[in-house]
Amino acid sequence: MVNPTLYAAFLVAALVLCITPGPDMMFIVAMGGRGGPSTGVLAALGVACAMFVHALAAALGLSALFLALPELYHVLRWVGAAYLFYLAVKAFRDRSLPGEDAGEDGGRPGPVRRRAFWQGALTNLLNPKVILFNVSFLPQFVDPRLGHMTGQLMILGLTIVVMGFVVDGSIGLLSGRLSAMLRRSRRVARGLNIFSGTVFAGLAVRLAAAPK
Repeated sequence: MVNPTLYAAFLVAALVLCITPGPDMMFIVAMGGRGGPSTGVLAALGVACAMFVHALAAALGLSALFLALPELYHVLRWVGAAYLFYLAVKAFRDRSLPGEDAGEDGGRPGPVRRRAFWQGALTNLLNPKVILFNVSFLPQFVDPRLGHMTGQLMILGLTIVVMGFVVDGSIGLLSGRLSAMLRRSRRVARGLNIFSGTVFAGLAVRLAAAPK
């Protein structure tokens, strides 16, 4: 259903993109730093699910709306920036003691862990750059001669979703384990919250200041 040569080239390009630090990876590192390993992995899973939605929209041609309606792009961009800024404020105001909210002891998950998936998904869904990326990147590896354009796009989209989750999930797990060790100190725990808030705020500014 896909051109083997194009698919091989796609795998290489997708791997390079997945291992290159970007907004999603920084977000997952910050989430893992705040809540521990499970939080980091759940945030990565949320991002992966959002990427699947983007891939599905691109395959069905829905993402082309953002090319035809630039105003829609800017509305989504500002909503996404506002949401990231909201997460930054929450992180800066977090005064919880180490281990109070992370829920990494096998017990009932804390609020941060429970919301990690949805925060990861919303952050990615509200980033119009991801939509435009799928519209411009995936079609380059589609062979029109084979037909089944939607099917080819879905295979490519699913591939990069799985690849991205493996990379981002590993990053979230590692950052969470490191933070779990560091959080034994209340001062370090507070520093990790400030780091997370700084990352969220930086991502918000980056998205808001994107070229028009």
